[in-house]
Amino acid sequence: MTVLASPLGEYLRDPLGAVRHLLGELRDLALAWGPIAGPVLTVAVTAAVIARRRWRRRYHARLVADARLITVLAPPTADPTGGITVWSNLVGLLRPGWLRRFSGQPHLAFEFVFDRDAVQIRLWVPGLVPPGMVERAIEAAWPGAHTRTTPARPPIPTAAPTGRRIEAVGGELRLARSEALPIRTEHPADPIRALLGAPVGLGPHERACVQILARPVAGHRVTTARRAARRVHTGGSVHLAGRLLDMITPSTTPTPSTHTRTPGLDRQTSLEFAAQDRAVVDKLRANQFETRIRYAVATTVPQHTTSGEVHAVREVLRGRGHAIASAFAAYSEHNHYRRVRLRNPVTMLADRQLGKGDLLSIPELAAIAHLPIDEATPGLQRAGAKAVPPPPGIATTGELIKPLGLSDSGHARPVGLRVADARHHLHVLGATGSGKSELMARMILTDAQAGRGVVVIDPKGDLVSDILMRLPEHVGPKVVLFDADSRTRPPVLNPLDGVDKARAVDNLVSIFSRIYASSWGPRTDDILRAGLLTLTAMPDTPTLIDLPKLLTVPAFRQRACDQIHDDVLKGFWSWYDDLSDASRAQVIAPLMNKLRGFLLRPFVRAAIAGGESTVDIDDVLNTGGICLVRIARDALGIETARLVGSIVVARTWQAATRRARMPQRHRRDCALYVDECHNFLNLAYPLEDMLAEARGYRLSMALAHQYLGQLPKELDEGISTNARSKIFFNASPEDAKRLARHTMPRLSDHDLSHLGVYHVAARLVVGGEEAPAFTAVTEKLPPAIPGRAKAIRKAARVNTRPPATTTTSQPEQPPADPRRSA
Repeated sequence: MTVLASPLGEYLRDPLGAVRHLLGELRDLALAWGPIAGPVLTVAVTAAVIARRRWRRRYHARLVADARLITVLAPPTADPTGGITVWSNLVGLLRPGWLRRFSGQPHLAFEFVFDRDAVQIRLWVPGLVPPGMVERAIEAAWPGAHTRTTPARPPIPTAAPTGRRIEAVGGELRLARSEALPIRTEHPADPIRALLGAPVGLGPHERACVQILARPVAGHRVTTARRAARRVHTGGSVHLAGRLLDMITPSTTPTPSTHTRTPGLDRQTSLEFAAQDRAVVDKLRANQFETRIRYAVATTVPQHTTSGEVHAVREVLRGRGHAIASAFAAYSEHNHYRRVRLRNPVTMLADRQLGKGDLLSIPELAAIAHLPIDEATPGLQRAGAKAVPPPPGIATTGELIKPLGLSDSGHARPVGLRVADARHHLHVLGATGSGKSELMARMILTDAQAGRGVVVIDPKGDLVSDILMRLPEHVGPKVVLFDADSRTRPPVLNPLDGVDKARAVDNLVSIFSRIYASSWGPRTDDILRAGLLTLTAMPDTPTLIDLPKLLTVPAFRQRACDQIHDDVLKGFWSWYDDLSDASRAQVIAPLMNKLRGFLLRPFVRAAIAGGESTVDIDDVLNTGGICLVRIARDALGIETARLVGSIVVARTWQAATRRARMPQRHRRDCALYVDECHNFLNLAYPLEDMLAEARGYRLSMALAHQYLGQLPKELDEGISTNARSKIFFNASPEDAKRLARHTMPRLSDHDLSHLGVYHVAARLVVGGEEAPAFTAVTEKLPPAIPGRAKAIRKAARVNTRPPATTTTSQPEQPPADPRRSA
């Protein structure tokens, strides 16, 4: 009786009457409460919709604020698993559930941007993501990849130039079946090959972009996908409308579970559903990303273009858009992509706003958004050398540190070379314009500020000019400046004066013989050595300008011979005087033409043969002086510049060896910087012995040049072995193969030959041991100080005084160099 009196009993007795009664009750309720509840419900729903939209706009504005764009330069060979690695790392962006509900979940945008000349791969990162996180994930996933971070900008410009307007077509790609079904992830070749080739042939004003928006998801969003997976397994519809129709329409299609239990069922059909179920399970076991794929192709046309011309342009753009969308057919398997119209595609891509999207697992997302694996992708800008972090122990900053630059891997930090380790000497190799002059200038300025003695030989002129414009003003009186381009009187550095005159003669003979090796013989060597030894035996200050007079003026030669007591040397001059005038002129001609070419330069006569030295290199090294030798080859000529620079190197080495008389603790660190070093290392002393002994004298040498072919074999071997700290800028492929012996296994020959400008590969001595190689970026010099070079030059004149007068008669002055009088 209770059941019959219930609504169920009424329905069983009279189904139609029960339904009519229910509808009547609902009608009365609506008439009674509709005027009140209707407006309230409408207002509530409207307010909720408006609030949700405002919240989304406000949240997106937070994402856009301080957003950045990371341009990824692919390595020469990209790791096929790098995409999975990077997206697995970016799962770390996932926020806790309560924070996602109230504050949202940041998303990223992986973009392929095409223009007429190239394709760029970029990653848009919202401002909420910590700086450096995504960059480090990319560099870790693809070793050798470089990232360049800039403020965010639209992938396709949203504003056209003056007098033109934008025409664009685009669309979205959405999963055609349930998001529980995966797309294809295993491919015999790189699946984005077709995508990168689709926009080939873009016009001068055309741009194209494929944008993949992705954010990690969890919780309710994944639960929804699993429900969809159960519907797929049971054969139900994945759409709401289909599920409603399934409720009122009897199913005529047996479910997969029915298939598997039906006798005589086709085995292939059973295997298909089993494979589908396994694929669904594999997809939903992994971490998930919510994704949306958009594409657009745009160009600009003149404002007054006719409708027919615009239609033709849009047809071309539509064809390119179809090619881009068709490239995603390669991912069809259990699921596939379908095209959806996209209004205002350029604006939509610029907004980078992600609503609800399709669920993809990490392998699926990595198959779509990764660096090209093909090595010959046309138009793709690739990275050069891979970025390698400095090993532990590399110095950073400090008073006893010579700065080298900033590390370019991981968190950028200063890297430098300790003064004590610099005594093992530094080899710098780099082409013109690669940045080695700026590197040396920063090291020289640091030494000058720290009060360490410095000698700099610059055959080009720019290095010394950069230093003069940035030196501290208080070091001006310590500066000794030799400038071949200056019209003021230079200091004097006489290579024949001093205590150790025998060694000075050996050095001069070695310098001349090496520079003029192609036309130098034993007789010329004999005449030069005898002449220099005779001049040094004279009581007054000898100069090179006296040598031609010694060889050509009998009276002067007789007075000089009266001062010598060496029988061998007297025998030489007896033989020389017995020669006829014609024979004498013939034997001295090879030497005289070289001496005239050297002494006819006014700068050389004043600086090298101007009398007693006004510069004491010992004081420069021991008291923190700064000797700058600017011998531009266009002012002196190549051979003369080599002679002058070699003489300065020889005097510096003589001053360093005199430190042997000083206790070790009293020897202050000093440095010799030689640019284009192959021109000036012409001493009689073996270089390997010189470098080995210089460390004990606390003289560190920085030897720079452009390529290995400039070095003779002995010099090459000596620098390679004894200049233990190495800094290499971009090298030729031939040099890179040889230099890679110093940097392997961290840096290969490919890395050394693909270093960018101001990008270096370094292998330094740390604590007396050679540390592993690493890469860094050299820093720019500080801005030049207006008027500082002029002030330093003026202060440096205190180190310049007229040469002391001597009792020797002065020969007639050679004619002025016509190039100097211009």
